[in-house]
Amino acid sequence: MKDRHRQLPRIGFVLLASCWALTAGATRTDGRTPVISAPKGDEPVCASIYRPGQREGRQSDEPLRLGGGPQLFVDDFLIEESSGLTRRVNRPTRQTSNPIITAKKDGVFQPYVTVICDPQSGRFRMWYGARTPARDVAASRLVTMESADGIHWVGPPRLLTEPGPIRFFSSVVDDGPDFPDPQQRFKLAYHTGGLNIATSPDGLRWTMLRREAVLEHNHDINNLCHAALRNQYVAPFSVSTTGRTWSGSRRATMHSTSRDLLHWEKPWYVLTPDDRLDQGRTEFYAMSGYIQRGGLWIGLVKLLRDDLVAAGTARGSYGMGYTTLAWSRDGRRWQRDRTAYFEPDPKPGAWDHAHAWIDCQTPVGKEVFLYYGGYKNGHKVNRFEERQIGMLRIPRDRYVSRDAEASEGVLRTPPVLLAAQGMTINANVAGSLQVRMLDLDGNPIEGLDAGDHEPIRGDSLAHTVRWRKPLAEVGGKPVRIEFRLRDAQLYGFDLAAQTP
Repeated sequence: MKDRHRQLPRIGFVLLASCWALTAGATRTDGRTPVISAPKGDEPVCASIYRPGQREGRQSDEPLRLGGGPQLFVDDFLIEESSGLTRRVNRPTRQTSNPIITAKKDGVFQPYVTVICDPQSGRFRMWYGARTPARDVAASRLVTMESADGIHWVGPPRLLTEPGPIRFFSSVVDDGPDFPDPQQRFKLAYHTGGLNIATSPDGLRWTMLRREAVLEHNHDINNLCHAALRNQYVAPFSVSTTGRTWSGSRRATMHSTSRDLLHWEKPWYVLTPDDRLDQGRTEFYAMSGYIQRGGLWIGLVKLLRDDLVAAGTARGSYGMGYTTLAWSRDGRRWQRDRTAYFEPDPKPGAWDHAHAWIDCQTPVGKEVFLYYGGYKNGHKVNRFEERQIGMLRIPRDRYVSRDAEASEGVLRTPPVLLAAQGMTINANVAGSLQVRMLDLDGNPIEGLDAGDHEPIRGDSLAHTVRWRKPLAEVGGKPVRIEFRLRDAQLYGFDLAAQTP
């Protein structure tokens, strides 16, 4: 059944400052909790599109303070000068075992999936939306499965009786064994009239937080993640609306935040189409799979093109979907990449030939496991037989690289303040890679120049840079970091925080 898009007032674009001036607004109340409803038509737009050379997120010319943890070159935030380098989106490769969860055997209907590795047992658990016995196109049931390795799953899927039949499942959040209220350690988000929340002590027995939606929206996909550093929950959700940068009514993505899962902030747009840059009828079905690496939030965008037909598909098929990257430096304003990160299998007849929507990122040691939904023929084609779940594996933090060929490439950061006692480099070096610390005038700092560290070669997520002098000597002083590379791929660097 086609989605019915109701026309809404056109949304206005606002300055970045408006992204921080969001206020809560209630449309109705049940005597306890106000309920946000979206879109109203007056929500701020905190969405942008990546263009090379943009330094989105820089608030001033003051030196950037870099804390401990990974610093990735996904965008140009940490790049002041670059020459001889190519930005490359590193697309994950398919596993030969896909699909790992099937429609026929495991009842997949809505392949929105969450996979969590329990920090105590090391076992994996998956939740997804299964078809109802009546094969209702507007209802699904929540099921779960377990695995010892995140690849091979023990069936049959376990049907969870609560909540009962829902519209569409979206996500599960595990707040960990140290959560103050063990009875509410797990949070479940799903759609039935809007964003609904349930809690659980074990991810199996669920209790509704309230009997109706805590946040209403006019499309049927939503999500939930926990921003630990901000101590708040983030709800991405889709709406169907009009806008100044696109024609007709289309799906766009909004965010709202809450600390208690009941009181929600006035939403804002994070993904919107732009007919000047996007091809055809570009829509954003959802954003999910959030992961935080250093000061960077990375999300996975489900991009939909219902105006396309996959080659060699059954008569009457329509719609193609693929996944792109999006990121944020402040959790408010999001920048999306137009380059595809993961696309449908080009081979006609493949189980994921029409759609390839990554839904979940699960860190596992030096890797990240990606779980995605694949559609064989199209968007709403044979939805009870052709929607299945697959898996991908990528090395940690290797979403985007800056590549140098045989000739030398150079990358230099803007002025930064480091509070670090060491540095490692995430890079694949067949040729050479040198790292230099420069003062504000571009002069090398003695003991921290390219010739002052041991050669960096080979493929590693964490090449240790060993200079003649300790990195801590530049603490509190603005410096520029310069990378010189040949026949190498540079993904980012990691700073080991100074001990107190």
